[in-house]
Amino acid sequence: MSDAVRGRALAKARPGATVASVEPLGRGNRKRTEVVRFESAAPVVVQRSETPAATRTEAALLTAIGDRTDVPVPRPLGEGVADGTGWFVTPLVDGRDLHEAFVDLGPADRRGVARAFGRWLAALHEAFRFSGCGRLAVDGAAGGGAIDAESVLGRDASLSVRDPVGADEWLREFGERHADRLPEEFDGLRARLRDAFRESTASDTDPQLFPWDFRPGNALVADGAVTAVLDWEAPLAAPRGVSVAKTEHLVVDWYVPAAETGPLRRAFRDGYESVAPLPRVERAHRAAAVASAVVDGEGVVTNPRYPPVDRDAAVEFHRRALRRALDNGPG
Repeated sequence: MSDAVRGRALAKARPGATVASVEPLGRGNRKRTEVVRFESAAPVVVQRSETPAATRTEAALLTAIGDRTDVPVPRPLGEGVADGTGWFVTPLVDGRDLHEAFVDLGPADRRGVARAFGRWLAALHEAFRFSGCGRLAVDGAAGGGAIDAESVLGRDASLSVRDPVGADEWLREFGERHADRLPEEFDGLRARLRDAFRESTASDTDPQLFPWDFRPGNALVADGAVTAVLDWEAPLAAPRGVSVAKTEHLVVDWYVPAAETGPLRRAFRDGYESVAPLPRVERAHRAAAVASAVVDGEGVVTNPRYPPVDRDAAVEFHRRALRRALDNGPG
């Protein structure tokens, strides 16, 4: 991160504070992230992107989530653009990476985490509704070339969908795009996946927030409770069934053997239903959600469990998950 961009960010978020250390982090697929500690001020996280619209949208979403829900997110202390680079600053939240900690939690704490993710997802759905499906942007930042302007912080910035489309069209495009990225070991499932994505999902056409990477790997935990959910990059509006299916997959199925998922699945769904009725999850929703978790942004097969399994075991995990999604239909 350039010293000029960091200096601009810190001058707004921690004016007058003397920097003691700067630690780069690997968190985030499209951003550069640093933890900055000071001699006599609370530490912060500085995130920046060469796409200012992305940081402006994420900062606006974090602010709106903090205003409208009880989802634990780090609220931005400042945001802006410097030298064509978008940035925002949040407090550093204490806690252990839940990706590493989840398997060490006791059964009751695991169920508590699953229930919390279900409740928070329902709260997000209730708080953010849209007229069509697609990628979200804060008003005025959709073009990707945002310049210095009025901050999106301190007001309920209006988030809207770029180029909105209907639920069936969006689901078909989303599912097929992720199916196309699957490695050759999944060739035997491609035709069935494409057939599923073409099924009508008329029972769930009300687009709501899809935090598409809403998972323990993007959360911190302390004393068995989640202290923060991080990384809200590239938010989408989509049918609720897709985000319910994906979050359930990443919270319930990702870390524990299939024989142990029952209590976690009930806890996740109970958490959701404590806020809103659980939507019908169609076969197309579940297949698209699972397919989108198979490879990362670089096309590398993702590794479930902790410690992560090797590639061969990961491929088999994903193939089983896709077959269950295609065979079981609505869940």
